[in-house]
Amino acid sequence: MSDHAAHANSFGPAAETYERGRPSYPSEALDWLLPAGHRGPSRQAGTGHRASTPDAGPPTHPLGGADPRPLRGRAPSRRPRVVDLGAGTGKLTRQIAARGLPVTAVDPSAGMLAELRRAVPGVTAVQGTAESIPLPADSADVVLVAQAWHWVDASRAVPAIAGILSPGGRLGLLWNVRDESADWVRRLGEIIGSENRERSTTIGPPFGPSETARFRWTEVLGPERLIDMVASRSRIILLPPDEKAAVLSEVRRLMATHPDLVGRTEYELPYITECTRADLPLD
Repeated sequence: MSDHAAHANSFGPAAETYERGRPSYPSEALDWLLPAGHRGPSRQAGTGHRASTPDAGPPTHPLGGADPRPLRGRAPSRRPRVVDLGAGTGKLTRQIAARGLPVTAVDPSAGMLAELRRAVPGVTAVQGTAESIPLPADSADVVLVAQAWHWVDASRAVPAIAGILSPGGRLGLLWNVRDESADWVRRLGEIIGSENRERSTTIGPPFGPSETARFRWTEVLGPERLIDMVASRSRIILLPPDEKAAVLSEVRRLMATHPDLVGRTEYELPYITECTRADLPLD
């Protein structure tokens, strides 16, 4: 098994840790990715999130949740059918379901899907990959891939996704990326691996031009959730036990010594959610 494949397939044994530690996604990003008319509620106090804002950096598309785009060819009254591809433990799945949209979760890991079924009971969840999706043609209007596109073979995944979408259907990609402009987050990246890496957002034919947007937001989490977030990363999962323990010890030392963290029971972890969307033609 290649190193890339080993990392991609590492999450199943750590599914419970992944569920505890990983963040969800800002509502505004989902607003932008889904068709117009299916916006969700704003973040409420006590959810563990601070409100997101459009990024001020140079966009390839105007940024912000106020610009959802309708799906061509779909009756406005019909709820879009959504597939959460690479769904993991259902972090995004539950947000889609909370909007009253029909959603099917697909993931290659039986362990991750077992956790998803516990977290999001009643949602259809099937085992499969982005390159071989066990769904029939025209079974979805939107396919969303959260935190997973870098694991797939896009040359095979793009036609497989197009094959299950309706005419004019949409593919949306999103990633939560830690904002390392905060000093303690930069130091965390030095310990566990930096977020400053290239992420391919290339989609290509048969989809039309891609558009991108970025949303800044903040997650509020406690020390144990921060440890779980670190422990759920593929690089850490695959470490030998002694090396993994050493990394987690370094993170605990950071929490005990960094002036932005020391003595606190909750931390503010800033993220940038990077999004890409592209639609199929109608014919």
